[in-house]
Amino acid sequence: MDESEAHVLQDRPESWPVEATEDLFRDDWVVALRADLVRRPDDPDGDTFRRLVIEHPGAVIVLAVDDDGRVCLLRQYRHPAGRQFVELPAGLCDVDGEEPELTARRELREEVMLEASEWTHLGSFHSSPGISEEVMHYYLAQGLKQVDRGGFTPQHEEAEMEVFWASFADLTQAVIGGRVADAPVALAVLLVVGRALDDRGPARE
Repeated sequence: MDESEAHVLQDRPESWPVEATEDLFRDDWVVALRADLVRRPDDPDGDTFRRLVIEHPGAVIVLAVDDDGRVCLLRQYRHPAGRQFVELPAGLCDVDGEEPELTARRELREEVMLEASEWTHLGSFHSSPGISEEVMHYYLAQGLKQVDRGGFTPQHEEAEMEVFWASFADLTQAVIGGRVADAPVALAVLLVVGRALDDRGPARE
């Protein structure tokens, strides 16, 4: 690699040799845990090292903003963290062959009974690449209208979700102040703040 390539501000694909792999957990759900024995490509005779990998189908996050600049939010209990989070409508990409935007449209309807006429892909990002394959796809949804759930029935934690609205400015301040600590919410806010939005955008004064 020459100096110019080394300083390009961009991720690049790469795959190191895997000498062996072992399933530690796998069932009929969409997430699995495996252990890989990995070797450095420039050291074929060196020691292998063990890395845990969470297999994950990916997820979608929807920042839904109405004509008054308000964001549709959820309060949802998350057992691993022992906390009720302020979140955005979101869900797993757990339907084979379904494009992320279609998943986002479905989740918006199922979770908060909204449909959007305008969709903007804000970006796709690896949530925790040191251990997980998960890629999160972020969307801005505008031109909202109320719809039914399309036959979906919330269960478990989703059955207790509270839907509410807040201004984009208030949400931004809550993220900056650490009162809202869900990483996808923070990244969605950052993505919108960083974009050049038109007069209908939620970042306007």
